[in-house]
Amino acid sequence: MGQKDITEKLLEDYNDVFADIVNVLLFRGNRIVKEESLKETKVKSQYKAEAGKLHEQGRDVAKYWQDGNVLVAICGLENQTAEEKYMPLRVFSYDGASYRRQLLSENDENPIVPVVSLVLHFGMKKWSSPHNLKGVIDIPKELEPYVNDYKANIFNIAFLDDETVQMFQSDFRIVADFFVQKRKNKDYVPDEHKIKHVDEMLKLLQVLTGDDRYNVKFSETEKKEDIKMCDVMEKAVAEERINSIKILVSSFRKHSFSDEEIIKELMESYGLSRDEATKYVNK
Repeated sequence: MGQKDITEKLLEDYNDVFADIVNVLLFRGNRIVKEESLKETKVKSQYKAEAGKLHEQGRDVAKYWQDGNVLVAICGLENQTAEEKYMPLRVFSYDGASYRRQLLSENDENPIVPVVSLVLHFGMKKWSSPHNLKGVIDIPKELEPYVNDYKANIFNIAFLDDETVQMFQSDFRIVADFFVQKRKNKDYVPDEHKIKHVDEMLKLLQVLTGDDRYNVKFSETEKKEDIKMCDVMEKAVAEERINSIKILVSSFRKHSFSDEEIIKELMESYGLSRDEATKYVNK
């Protein structure tokens, strides 16, 4: 599994975030699924393909939803930054593997519970490919009545309405608000929502947007404070400025500029004091 794939799943694997996503997208914000009712389950399954070869497929994130000791359902999340034509077929195979695992359970007295998958689409255009199995396969007219259909539950995150975004209570509210704003305005104005899982949320934004500005680090001391996206943006701008200064100093050194010439250039270009400019030159 690639680092990008792992990073995408870190935030949603937290029970508070997973439950929040399910509650808002499936139950209109009603707190039906409690974070303490979620348990880990397998995200990988095997299947035989051509020549009997064993292949492995994996969900992004999946959880058991329990009521006490009673299993209620199995829920899975899939992240998509771009449309995938055969997404309904993928979801069908994931859900089928979960049902098969239940059938093969050693305890035959356990009832078979429903499997529900949510596809979170983060694109700036609405998903236009088919949402159902019949839409992606060619079916002879004579067979059509006998082919079972299967729907993929696809949610266009950037197109959620403001009321829905406000229903989120976890860090996913920031993620959803970010994509809605970027789709509407191109720019992003952070709100006052406190970030709970700082590193994981920023890594998710970095991967989904491809923007390294969100690859900022906060110390453990800083995390004890109320970190918000406005703090992230300020730190990102500051770090971008520092990197730019370092690149400029390095470039001047390669062209044999004197320390004094570099200091003067930094003072003029970045509005630094002589002491500040000197520190960069002496690093």
